Amino acid sequence: MRMYDIIKKKRDGGELSTEEIDFFIRGVTDGSIPDYQISALCMAIYYRGMSVRETCDLTFAVRDSGDKTDFSAIKGIRVDKHSTGGVGDKTSLVVAPIVAALGVKVAKMSGRGLGHTGGTVDKLEAIDGFRTTLSEEEFIAQVNRIGLAIVGQSRQFAPADKKLYALRDVTATVDSMPLIAASIMGKKLAADDDCIVLDVKTGSGSFMKSVEKSRELAQLMVDIGKSAGKKMVALITNMDRPLGYAIGNSLEVIEAVETLCGRGPADFTEVCLTLAGHMLSLAGMGTPEEGRELAKQVIADGRALKKFAEVVAAQGGDASLIEDPSKFKKAKYEYPVKSAVSGYIHGVDTEAYGLSSLMLGAGRNTAEDAIDYSAGIVLKKKTGEFVQKGETIAVLYSDNATCFVAAAEKLLAATAVEREKPADEPLVYGVVV
Repeated sequence: MRMYDIIKKKRDGGELSTEEIDFFIRGVTDGSIPDYQISALCMAIYYRGMSVRETCDLTFAVRDSGDKTDFSAIKGIRVDKHSTGGVGDKTSLVVAPIVAALGVKVAKMSGRGLGHTGGTVDKLEAIDGFRTTLSEEEFIAQVNRIGLAIVGQSRQFAPADKKLYALRDVTATVDSMPLIAASIMGKKLAADDDCIVLDVKTGSGSFMKSVEKSRELAQLMVDIGKSAGKKMVALITNMDRPLGYAIGNSLEVIEAVETLCGRGPADFTEVCLTLAGHMLSLAGMGTPEEGRELAKQVIADGRALKKFAEVVAAQGGDASLIEDPSKFKKAKYEYPVKSAVSGYIHGVDTEAYGLSSLMLGAGRNTAEDAIDYSAGIVLKKKTGEFVQKGETIAVLYSDNATCFVAAAEKLLAATAVEREKPADEPLVYGVVV
């Protein structure tokens, strides 16, 4: 089998066989296929696309290129939630304790943030002492004992994807539906979960900018998951505005705690309840609506907050921060961003808001960058709200005061203020099964 023939076949619109796809991914993983041929096939896929069967085969080959977990020692149904990434998206910190408080097992491996999107692991590491690395034995024992563990992806999951993504990033082939789906689901299927809820973001702060493209990606990933024997559902959720009011690691943990206490922002609470409802439904606890009501109950009676504190303590974190979030370290400096005009906030570039937070030190441009866990943004006004000239629309926080002017300029440039009030947009555009 020759890589030349595989590239030519896809270039001419042919459908690759399972054997050809396996050959390709083996060569990506062991380095036997040169970068220029890998890039050439990615470009051919970008232009010619792939059938669902081809995309499934590609996903499974990516999954099988590295380690896989074995959670068979975990007693009970395992359910996970995966987000395609957004700004202010701290949903895992809320939905995982809710679901675990209701007796469903959540064995969660999460990622770090890179660029304008935040990572669950970074948010948890804003809690003093929290260990995001556990041995497999510790991880399984904790899930069996308290129903929930959240760690970083320390094992070598889907190494082929790491190489593919690096080349796609520099050859303008990132925006390919089959390659996106194989990247996300290849890593997700390497984890041994029974049920997966996908939170597919759409809008200015997400990977997919249109609802139609987000729905197409969601359907493809659901089909891939089902073909692997998983129970699947995907939600299309709005990322044309940040979720909640907090952007930045410790700020988002504080907002998550407030939400678990029943005092969270309406938009963030709504998305969390919807996700939890579907997770519980896949796990056999009734309809999504019934699952949503169960989620509301464990927030109201304090069980969800107690579960979060229990997880923090189990993983070495300072649980007193969950009981009293005012104890979180505060940034040395703060800077109010004021509106230059009066009117309604008509819309925002959510990605630019995330980049503004990144400029404050709340994120990283490269995997090696250090994070200021207290840095970030707290919004005072959101899309649809009226703002007076000179009124504060956001407060910036950082230990580095020199970054405020540039970050504020980026945030203001990303905020459209107009005379007319904008039409309301849904938080959840639809469900894909």
